[in-house]
Amino acid sequence: MTRKSFNEKLNDSKDMPKIITLDDEKIIERYGGKNMLIAPPLEYNDIMSKIPEGKIITTKEIRTFLAKKYDADFTCPMTAGIFISLSAQASHERKENKIPFWRTLKAGGELNPKYPLGIEYQKEMLEKEGHSIFTKGRKNIRYFVNNYEEKLFNL
Repeated sequence: MTRKSFNEKLNDSKDMPKIITLDDEKIIERYGGKNMLIAPPLEYNDIMSKIPEGKIITTKEIRTFLAKKYDADFTCPMTAGIFISLSAQASHERKENKIPFWRTLKAGGELNPKYPLGIEYQKEMLEKEGHSIFTKGRKNIRYFVNNYEEKLFNL
């Protein structure tokens, strides 16, 4: 059995989008509702492809946008993270139609160490576009875009 490429996984929407109704009170309270969207990977790729140079977006904005689009209370945080990472890997795998995945940050403006070529590549690309990066921590150093809120792209 051969493994699927990142692009094959990206284009496999299975039965998505789908909205799951949850009954776990802790999750409902944490995310503000019981209707959770699982959006297909291509939706994340499409949004990430639209972020112009000099702008950034975080997973939070993407998840909020998709939840509104499908009239859900929230978007599954786990699949969102997986599909954003998948979009970056698929772009890196392609020869053409690449997306600027480095402009998509984790919550709080944090750079994503799971992206292709690692944190150094994302840092380099963001700095080339005029963003300044700062670090937090001593042992587990994390990287963030300075004043990221001012540079958010409005979907």
